[in-house]
Amino acid sequence: MASQKPMVILCLASYEKGQAFLREAARQGCHVYLLTSKSLEHVDWGREHLKDIFYIPDVNKEWNRHDVLMGVSYLARTLEIDKIVALDDYDVEMAAMLREHLRLPGMGESAARYVRDKLAMRVKAQSDGIPVPDFVHVLNYERMRQFMRRVPPPWIVKPRFAASALGIKQAHSEDELWQIVEQLGDRQSFYVLERFVPGDVYHVDSLIHNRRVIFSIASKYGLPPMQVMHQGAVFSTRILPYDSSDAHTLLELNSQVIASMGHVLGASHTEFIKDAEGKFYFLETSARVGGAHIVELIEAAAGINLWEEWAKLEIHPDTYTLPTLRRDYSGLLISLARQQTPDLSAYQDPEIYWRLNKDYHAGLIVRSERYERITELLEQYTARFYQDFFTRYPAPEQPTH
Repeated sequence: MASQKPMVILCLASYEKGQAFLREAARQGCHVYLLTSKSLEHVDWGREHLKDIFYIPDVNKEWNRHDVLMGVSYLARTLEIDKIVALDDYDVEMAAMLREHLRLPGMGESAARYVRDKLAMRVKAQSDGIPVPDFVHVLNYERMRQFMRRVPPPWIVKPRFAASALGIKQAHSEDELWQIVEQLGDRQSFYVLERFVPGDVYHVDSLIHNRRVIFSIASKYGLPPMQVMHQGAVFSTRILPYDSSDAHTLLELNSQVIASMGHVLGASHTEFIKDAEGKFYFLETSARVGGAHIVELIEAAAGINLWEEWAKLEIHPDTYTLPTLRRDYSGLLISLARQQTPDLSAYQDPEIYWRLNKDYHAGLIVRSERYERITELLEQYTARFYQDFFTRYPAPEQPTH
């Protein structure tokens, strides 16, 4: 009897991430191919796990849609592709377009809007009764004026398709807002105008199987990511107490969001904000694992790597089962550093689980069975990071490799 043909997976990665997915997919017996940016030729992608790597020229850190379509279609003449997987937010739409064109299974272009387009997310969530901050499309000026009369400032102007807090502008008056809009020129319709909600920001990281959340864990940022990026600060996040009311509320809201957006299978990182009255609002979701080493944060606490579990889900959707989970706590700290190779040798507490190895960055993860110990260490280490390493640079307008 002839052996079964290995699954062929083409992964898209316009930014450096997802090596654990590539490695696990190969370990599961798949033939894994990578399409990435020409500017990332130097990256250690784990070549030993890949059948081949293909490079796309990137201009201003963006791929040309036509070039990708033509290149992958040409590749498909001799390579029978079974699945296309986007490893980063910025690859989700490209992967959806390719699936539509090649008629492959998975998320198509309409579905991709709900995990990439912040306007589409808000409209859908609002229609399904999920709380979102008041918003309006930056499109029709009269509707925008009505919004400003109804909703007091400050307001924020968000790119519909950017990740993280990139490109967000804040306006405190109508004049300031119209100046921002004018500067956007012909790109105005690619933005959403939203009421600024001050408060704490949280994230829920999930695995989804057959439209159902099978794993989720709730965490709280030390400071809102927008503040960290635009004002400069040490970035931190920690796992919430598992039995806390905030964690229960967030996990329930996250399940509602995943169902509303129609996410079928894979990983997701979803963000919420809690206002001064204690009400949670949905901010955004995605079809990816969390960035900024949140994968390692969750691995420290729960004992699973979301990249690896996502790969298993893609390859074995009919037989996949979650591994045994831990219920420890973990906290993550990352700071831009004045030094090219920051010296973390003075940080020696036994709870340290992981250390960041990246030029001009200092970072670590702590793990404990006790949430209080994580809180204590993060408070101590944050103060020390400001003294030992911290520096700030202007926030980028576009993502960097």
